[in-house]
Order: sequence, then structure tokens, then C-alpha cells
Amino acid sequence: MTEKTAEENEIVREIKHFIRKNVLESEIPRARRIFILIDKRAFGKAIRHLAKKMEFTHVSTITGVDVGKEIEVIYHLNRGGKTELSLKVRVAKDKPVLPTITDLIPGATLYEREVHDLLGVTFEKHQDLSPIILPEGWPPDVYPLRKKWTTKKIREKVTREVK
Repeated sequence: MTEKTAEENEIVREIKHFIRKNVLESEIPRARRIFILIDKRAFGKAIRHLAKKMEFTHVSTITGVDVGKEIEVIYHLNRGGKTELSLKVRVAKDKPVLPTITDLIPGATLYEREVHDLLGVTFEKHQDLSPIILPEGWPPDVYPLRKKWTTKKIREKVTREVK
């Protein structure tokens, strides 16, 4: 272990100790960069610990990806401008629900709205999940970043809905 990854290893160790078997994967590809996949059941506890105890109080962005039967939501968290931690959690595509983190990190509000618009993830207790990217009148069941939607299918659906 180099000095450059000592801090990153300590962060992973602390998360593993705190949520135990709920850490499904972890990776430190380089200094200042960490990826951790956790079980959805530990998400609230993990995000609270990261924000309150480990000072990961800045969200750079929240992204998501359709990984088949699930949607992976990735919280890109930063601590003091030094370490970027991408906390990944998967939700079932047929019931994509996570608690909002806006009570802990208010800057997450717009990112959660984007993920809601584009992938259909509902963030419980979010104050305003109204569309932020998609235009007015967009069909409510069309999430453009889900693999089932091609440009052609979206055009056909939107054209039918508008008529």
C-alpha cells in the first residue's frame, strides 16, 4: 500500500466496519478515487454515516445506469476536495425507490430530479420531483435512459401521446 492509497483504504475499512456484509464490492482504482457498491437495505445508514461522521458532505453529481433488472444509482460524494467516493446502490426496475439525501446534502435536490426524470427512480420524501430536464407533456412512463427506450420508440410514443 502506498501512502497515496492509505486514506482511501481507511475509508473503505470504516464503511465495511460500519455496514458490514452490506458492502457488496469496493475498489480503489487510484489515489483519491473510491467505488463502493452497497446493499439497498443499508443505503440510509451508509449515507448518513458518510455525511455526518466521515464528512462526505458535497455531492458532485448523482448518476444512474440501467443494468438489466435493476437501476444502479451512483452518488459521487466528495470530502474536502480531496477524495471522491462513488457510492453505488441498485434498486429493482419495477420498484425503483430510494430515500432522498436532501436532508443530509441539500445540493442533491437537482441531481435526484434528473435521475427521476431520466430513469424513473423515486426519491422518498423529496420535496419536488417535478420534471427538470424533460419537456412539459412528456409521457410519465417514458424514462429515456432505460435500455428499453430507443430514440425510435420514444418518438413513436411521444407522437401518439401528443395526438
